[in-house]
Amino acid sequence: MKQIPEIVIEFLRSQGFVILASIDTKGFPHTSCKDIVKIEPSGKIYVIDVYQGLTAENIKHNPQVSISAVDEHKFMGYCLKGKARDMAADAINQELARFWEDKITSRLAKRLLHNLAQDKARAHHPEASLPKPKHLIVIAVEEIIDLAPYYLRKE
Repeated sequence: MKQIPEIVIEFLRSQGFVILASIDTKGFPHTSCKDIVKIEPSGKIYVIDVYQGLTAENIKHNPQVSISAVDEHKFMGYCLKGKARDMAADAINQELARFWEDKITSRLAKRLLHNLAQDKARAHHPEASLPKPKHLIVIAVEEIIDLAPYYLRKE
């Protein structure tokens, strides 16, 4: 496992979601949006999977995954590669479940405030209808790639 630098941890924590890429049985990449619920500086990242669909199935056949996140305004981002392990819902303890609920509530509140500020009322808010988490994916990070151009990278 590779240590995750504090700058990468803070960047990932500031993201609304990350893109998790897995490989299907035919060798094609599959990407999906996921939420990080915990990052251990020692090199583990815990990701919530609310649907238990293709990502969970792909990890059974090939544990190699990557997580990518970018901030287009700061022109920076990271890709973390590693091996994933899919854990059943019973592995989602109270702390992680509470963190997930707080994150969804915060995201919903931000969307509502943004819509009010732009005078765009909506009857449907996707976060409100997300199912409870079904799986916890644990990723042991093996490589970290800085996606920013060389001249903009923070050392």
